[in-house]
Amino acid sequence: MRTLVHLSDLHFGRVDQALIDPLTKAIAAIDPDLVAVSGDLTQRARSREFRAARMFLDSLPQPQIVVPGNHDVPLHNVFTRLLQPLEKYRRYITDNLEPFFADDEIAVVGVNTARSLVIKGGRINKIQVMRIRGQLCPFRDEVVKVVVTHHPFDLPEGYHQRDLVGRARMAMAGLAECGADIFLAGHLHVSHTGHTAKRYKIRGHSALVVQAGTASSTRGRGEVNSFNVLRTDHPEIAVERFEWQPDNRVFAVASREEFRHSSEGWLRV
Repeated sequence: MRTLVHLSDLHFGRVDQALIDPLTKAIAAIDPDLVAVSGDLTQRARSREFRAARMFLDSLPQPQIVVPGNHDVPLHNVFTRLLQPLEKYRRYITDNLEPFFADDEIAVVGVNTARSLVIKGGRINKIQVMRIRGQLCPFRDEVVKVVVTHHPFDLPEGYHQRDLVGRARMAMAGLAECGADIFLAGHLHVSHTGHTAKRYKIRGHSALVVQAGTASSTRGRGEVNSFNVLRTDHPEIAVERFEWQPDNRVFAVASREEFRHSSEGWLRV
């Protein structure tokens, strides 16, 4: 079995500092095999925000898969936004914008969907899909294959299709052929778990889409701060949502969903 902690939308520069220590302790107690952070580490891509994010990441267990989000691209400095959009991210967080981790049970690939020419949206392109395929396709079906992006491949009810990562259908078709099992994302500050089969209708393929809320930002959009824990033991996966409990000042399990792999893909138990 492998345990993955999934954090998103940290937004250093707009964090609730009272959450950082309990969050760090909760993750340490879980003792994950991998920590995945799906973008928006900062609020406005300022150096001090990246330094704070770097300190936080250093307090978490290794290994880590970290990808940038649209807030990690400078907004107001047009020159930097267009010509050096992720220079500070590379300097303070990692120079590897599309990291990869694999062992004998999981294969996890990070994908940079942040783009300079849009304010909020993101995209995935054919070159990225080819690279992901090259990393995931060689693994046998029993290895759980995970894709980490900032912008989501699926949406909760009530959201517009424009909130999807750009070229999602192209990417999903290519990655389904490699048996991609889980798509982790953030961006909306709303927790969500669903199946790709509802939107993409690819025969014999139904991956899980797991979206994290914001772990530490004050911009909760109606949800309490939260993060996800995935426990994979093929052919079973459990997704737990840890929520901030202000009265007890701890992050604790608020929900648990279980899924099992079948000939049609991942189905809710």
